[in-house]
Amino acid sequence: MNTTIVFATNNAHKLEEIRQIMPSNLQVLSLKDIGCGVDIPETGSTLQENALIKAQYVLEHYGMACFADDTGLEVYALNNEPGVYSARYAGGEGHDSEANMAKLLSRLADNTHREARFRTVIALVAPSDNTLGVNEPMFFEGIVEGHIATERHGTEGFGYDPLFVPNGYEKTFAELGADIKNQISHRARAVGKLVQFLSR
Repeated sequence: MNTTIVFATNNAHKLEEIRQIMPSNLQVLSLKDIGCGVDIPETGSTLQENALIKAQYVLEHYGMACFADDTGLEVYALNNEPGVYSARYAGGEGHDSEANMAKLLSRLADNTHREARFRTVIALVAPSDNTLGVNEPMFFEGIVEGHIATERHGTEGFGYDPLFVPNGYEKTFAELGADIKNQISHRARAVGKLVQFLSR
């Protein structure tokens, strides 16, 4: 039996990443697919709050089971900056990856303590009559540890991928490419837990 679930995003990169990981009996729709053109404001002070705000919006306005994620890059030497502000670290409307990476590199400068982690939190909500076994908001977290390179490397991926080197690898996410990233990334780990739950 096929189940339809909304992923509260219009980010094509994220959607593709998620669809590659999801079980085949789950049809994943984007906000665009359900006709939602609203840029749902992320007003929470934590990744968990932001993920829940987005998922709840879809449930309340469209009555569909939905999951949403929020991801933060947490650099230990910078008190876990940019964290919840990762997408709009450089100010403005956000999602200017080049500006965000430039700011991060200048903030770290020649600091030798460059350890960092990517953290994704997924919130899952569903209507009361759902067949997914969801009675209240559920959360799934994925973390990948690594460090920040001193300059950009690679062209794959998006966001901070050209700067983030996961532990156990010599290359950034942007150099490793989607296949490897989808196996080891923070989002893959959080989605893995979500899929495990949905596949029970």
